[in-house]
Amino acid sequence: MFDSLLIANRGEIACRIIRTCRRMGIRAIAVYSDADADTQHVRLADAAYHIGGSRPQDSYLRGDAIIEAAKKSGAQAIHPGYGFLSENADFADAVEAAGLVFVGPRAASMRKMGSKAGAKELMQAANVPVVPGYTGEDQSPEILQQEADRIGYPLMIKAAHGGGGKGMRIVHAPLEFLPHLESCQREAKNAFGRDRVLLERYIERPRHIEFQIFGDSHGQIIHLNERECSAQRRYQKVIEESPSPFVTPELRAAMGAAAIAAGRAIDYQNAGTVEFIVGQDGSFYFMEINTRLQVEHPVTEMVTALDLVEWQLRVAAGEPLPLPQDAIWSNGHAMEVRLYAEDPDAGFLPGSGKLVRLRLPETSSKVRIDSGVVEGDTVSIFYDPMIAKLIVRDSDRPRALARLREALARCEIEGPKSNIEFLERLVRHPIVVAGDIDTGYLDRHLDEFIGATSRSDEETHTLHALAATTMRMSSETIDAASPWSTGDGWRLDGAGWTPLHLVSGNEDLRLSIRGHGGDYDVREGEHVTELRGLRLQDGWLSGRIGDGQRRVQVSGDGERVLLHDGARRLHLRRASLYRHADEGSGASGDRVIAPMPGRIVQAKSAVGDSVEAGQVVMVMEAMKMELALKAPRAGKIAEVRVREGDFVEADAALILLEPSA
Repeated sequence: MFDSLLIANRGEIACRIIRTCRRMGIRAIAVYSDADADTQHVRLADAAYHIGGSRPQDSYLRGDAIIEAAKKSGAQAIHPGYGFLSENADFADAVEAAGLVFVGPRAASMRKMGSKAGAKELMQAANVPVVPGYTGEDQSPEILQQEADRIGYPLMIKAAHGGGGKGMRIVHAPLEFLPHLESCQREAKNAFGRDRVLLERYIERPRHIEFQIFGDSHGQIIHLNERECSAQRRYQKVIEESPSPFVTPELRAAMGAAAIAAGRAIDYQNAGTVEFIVGQDGSFYFMEINTRLQVEHPVTEMVTALDLVEWQLRVAAGEPLPLPQDAIWSNGHAMEVRLYAEDPDAGFLPGSGKLVRLRLPETSSKVRIDSGVVEGDTVSIFYDPMIAKLIVRDSDRPRALARLREALARCEIEGPKSNIEFLERLVRHPIVVAGDIDTGYLDRHLDEFIGATSRSDEETHTLHALAATTMRMSSETIDAASPWSTGDGWRLDGAGWTPLHLVSGNEDLRLSIRGHGGDYDVREGEHVTELRGLRLQDGWLSGRIGDGQRRVQVSGDGERVLLHDGARRLHLRRASLYRHADEGSGASGDRVIAPMPGRIVQAKSAVGDSVEAGQVVMVMEAMKMELALKAPRAGKIAEVRVREGDFVEADAALILLEPSA
């Protein structure tokens, strides 16, 4: 086994690998960019080496700098994590050429999977089911259109090189094909450096089910059962779970055998994931092999009680697989979601900024947190905005869902916007509860998961009143012995009303409160909510409201409060803490501004062009996604301030329109 390991990655996965190294007595060496000098993976490592600038191409994609750091550190092996160089065969070759061990498959196996077209042909030869389609070398638009018409619609256009949901489009009719082809090729070129595509029949209401495989240098290949990843938004996985609620024992055996056959077809070693698309009738087809550790690998670890990173290291060191196929077992049900700094109400726009407050549930044998940040850290503009992975396990799927809902309710994030409320709605939605979601459901029904929460007026008043009394009770406990801490606005004719100006999102709330010691009245407009016998204990507020009893989860202090009623959350703060957005930062209708830092990839309009309101005038790339920037109104373009390839900061004015008449 290795004495020291360099981790060619950052954030959550680097911290995850470091944990296994620590347990196995292996010296963990980190690398970092300018932006990551003070991050958790650097702090946790035994040593760390600077490898370049903040942009990935200046640091984490620089294989030469990473190998040089490994040599300086005395590392014997390099673990690539996921993303960045993890599926780069040239990097794997370079690591081996430098006399180091690459913790992953051999470069030859990676190259066979590096092209979706070549992989599909290879799987067909190995009798692994594949979706009908076109993988030919002729990439002329005319031939591709012809092949698309032959395959039939709907069909999928896929980037032949790459993954992670990039360079994929669904086409429903012949006239849509060429515009989607152009967009797909451009995205593939930007993300992977090559614009070759393949065409596949699109399976209606498909499920995405993948099998974790492992191979060693002694000729053994096994699988560790399946993960279901059908809850997706724009091909990005949102919930992962094991076992699949769809897979029968017979289907599991057939898919597992196909996954092993796929691994044998490329002489696979180390950890890999064989991904299948599965029809409603149980028919399944090979999609791809991800030649690395998956983001969702903790789901498999939770039900098998295995450490897949340890397995990776042992296999890379030349050891045989720790267990044979017949010794692999699964216990209970596990689920994973990812907490992101993103705004679901703004099209899931990635965010960045300091994590002013980060509270996550306590970990246990049934709750696991994988994260690369702590409270006070910054979510960088340069990398994926994931804050943490939340993984739970219980005896069966209903209990796992309940545990996941409970764990999400205990999460608090202040700073950049997050997707917590989106996830909470998701895990309560009937189609998720029933285990019947397909890969396109979220995109077809996104309005069911985002937007304002529907509440009755009475329920809204009640929640506002509970939040207000939580603030009052928190203030009272600061100095309970002092008569001045009562804060009940007492006058000679009795307790008076104390005004309370709160903010919830963009909504101003004007409340008044009176009372103390657990008995309060809260007035909102003409409505008064009576609360009696309230008690705040261990993060729970309980008491009587009118003729009923209520218990809600709360946290916060006299200035802010987060209230969770078991299904929804309400975050309020005093107005004095609320900072209004700068009304001048691109709010006028004469400018197109950058919503976040990024790079301009396409300028679709020039000076003098007439545009309509909502017309896409520019495309920018930021945090691994393309953003279409639209004209705020109809008019004529007066000035274009950037060119394709330029890197821009948030709120920069990119295009100016001529003043409206």
